[in-house]
Amino acid sequence: MLRHPDLQPLLRSYARPAVVDLVRQALDAARREAASGVRSLDALAHDIVRDAQDRWRVGPAPVINATGVVLHTNLGRAPLSKAAAEAALAAATGYSALEFDLEAGGRGSRYAHLTALLRDTTGAEDGIVVNNNAAALVLVLAALCRRREVIVSRGQSVEIGGGFRIPAIMRESGARLVEVGTTNRTRANDYADAMSSRTSAILRVHASNFRIIGFTESVDVATLAALAHEHDLPLIDDVGSGSLLDVAAYGLAAEPMVQQSVAAGADLVLFSGDKLLGGPQAGVIVGRGALIARLRKHPLMRVLRPDKVTIAALGATLLHYLRGEAERDIPVWRMISTPAASLERRAAAWMAALPSPKGITISVEPAESTIGGGSLPGETLPTHALALRRSHRSASWAAATAAALRRGTPGIVPRIVDDRVLLDPRTVLPDQDGTLLARLREILDAPG
Repeated sequence: MLRHPDLQPLLRSYARPAVVDLVRQALDAARREAASGVRSLDALAHDIVRDAQDRWRVGPAPVINATGVVLHTNLGRAPLSKAAAEAALAAATGYSALEFDLEAGGRGSRYAHLTALLRDTTGAEDGIVVNNNAAALVLVLAALCRRREVIVSRGQSVEIGGGFRIPAIMRESGARLVEVGTTNRTRANDYADAMSSRTSAILRVHASNFRIIGFTESVDVATLAALAHEHDLPLIDDVGSGSLLDVAAYGLAAEPMVQQSVAAGADLVLFSGDKLLGGPQAGVIVGRGALIARLRKHPLMRVLRPDKVTIAALGATLLHYLRGEAERDIPVWRMISTPAASLERRAAAWMAALPSPKGITISVEPAESTIGGGSLPGETLPTHALALRRSHRSASWAAATAAALRRGTPGIVPRIVDDRVLLDPRTVLPDQDGTLLARLREILDAPG
């Protein structure tokens, strides 16, 4: 089997023991299945090569996001800016002063690289970074609230992505959840009535992936902060998406801004790095210097600390805000701020560059983009999408066309609406237009 010509490229590209092990597994499987028919060596070789390609590919594979979902969790959320990607590459491909003080010539702190940037972008006294926002919450609760009670509004005892729930996260941290109010209405006196000698903090959680409307009431950050401080307790505010810009400027519903929470008196503010901040996956904690110092010394920091690549990319991302260039240089904000008229022109240019195969209608149609990633639930932005449809509506044709787009290199992920394949230019990066059009031409020119 190892002498089969189809396997020679594998033996040249990979370590011989790895290929031998793959061949043995294939032969063992063929022996077990021999009762249903003996397979040829050519068929076995073909399966071995395919198995090797599936097992030994570098992932996740790059894709073109044509769904119109800006922060698509399944597609990696926020793409990095050019500067952030270059900073990450520089940190990854060489040595760096990660924990080395170049001035003193001795050991330094990896957390020092982001301290000034976090202070200056959020207005907080200090800040620290861990590997994601759920980790940030676990660290804060474990360091400040272990074996003590934390008061949370019942309407904020939420489930985040992947089935992880706030009560479960709190339980694992060692904190004890005390729910107050009701699902739709929580008042300041509900928090006050729950205070006791066992209370360690008030926790406010932004319900980032759903919205309750109608007969509702909640307590603002400033009021909660005053209440917490009256009882000598910290207010922990998990704002989720990490917006440093006002999304209302783009016709979207207001989203909690980190700077506003800090200014309103929250003692610790927690947020994600890879959502509206537009950087790498990270959990950021900013707030009072004394509390941040306690977090730095906690044993969990060793478990949750960020690596050099994350620190470099996040630092470059934060610099965009200080330079006033976030809308231009951070892809997420460039996508959000692009007007519908510009997207219509871009979609029209796509259509003009494509053939017009018989039986398929290509048009530019109004549509809606969404923010996604647990941010701004129910909020959409007007866009114009390239629409492909069979002249005689066909769900199977739309599904097959979308599948063909996904199977390309790179894969193109559209969305299907009413038997139409829609490609939204809002989330297609500008330098991806040529690749997208070449793949569409292949599919539209294919017979059938």
